[in-house]
Amino acid sequence: MKIAAFQMSAHAGQQTNPKRIVAAMRTAKSQGAEVLVAPELALTGYGRGDDLRDLAEPADGPLVTKMEVAAREIGISLIAGFPERADDKCYISAVIIDANDTTPTQVYRKAYLYGAYEKQIFTAFGPTSELVELCGLKAGFLICYDIEFPENVRRLAKAGADIVIVPTALPLGSDGRHIARKVVPVRAYENQVHVVYANHADSDGAFEYQGMSSIIAPDGAALAEAPEKGDALLFATIDPDAYEACKARNPYLADLG
Repeated sequence: MKIAAFQMSAHAGQQTNPKRIVAAMRTAKSQGAEVLVAPELALTGYGRGDDLRDLAEPADGPLVTKMEVAAREIGISLIAGFPERADDKCYISAVIIDANDTTPTQVYRKAYLYGAYEKQIFTAFGPTSELVELCGLKAGFLICYDIEFPENVRRLAKAGADIVIVPTALPLGSDGRHIARKVVPVRAYENQVHVVYANHADSDGAFEYQGMSSIIAPDGAALAEAPEKGDALLFATIDPDAYEACKARNPYLADLG
């Protein structure tokens, strides 16, 4: 599977985000990608504050439906963050649109919320182990802060994930740089899975973002990396079979039993 991660400069105008994502989908498709991953709350922008309550919509709402139509028209699957409303609660969610499947679109809801900003607006869903088959691979999903808990990636790896896809809104700073360049590769290595980490960059007026999106292999090596600033479209081919020797040398999951 060839996958693309879309790092989005947050300052370009939040009202234009869906159009920017569709444009990235077209570019990614033209370069052979089968899947595009966009950041946390990418469809609306992360720093919208209390407006996110009003912008939240069901998984079959108009914005998600618009992205479904675009994904199937272009022929590329999409994972993108959006504010979801369900059962009178708001969740930070990621929509999972399979361009090759007409079954209802699935969502992943963020397990753990980061900081007072998120906790004032959203509800934490708690951890799950559900996997989605995507282009013949088993994909698990986390959002931003979720990957900073080693148990979350380990749980998905033990469930059989080949790849863990992580839309994120990692903030700028020394902690952000450490997470992007140290923690994320370690999560891939210690679980022998691919990790796709798609972040915002620059500032939306409310927050500054770290950028540094990446696609990491099971041996911890970066298959693609973005800088701290600006839009970037990263590509990598995900081939779990290419890392069988690495898994044999580092049989963490097997030895856990």
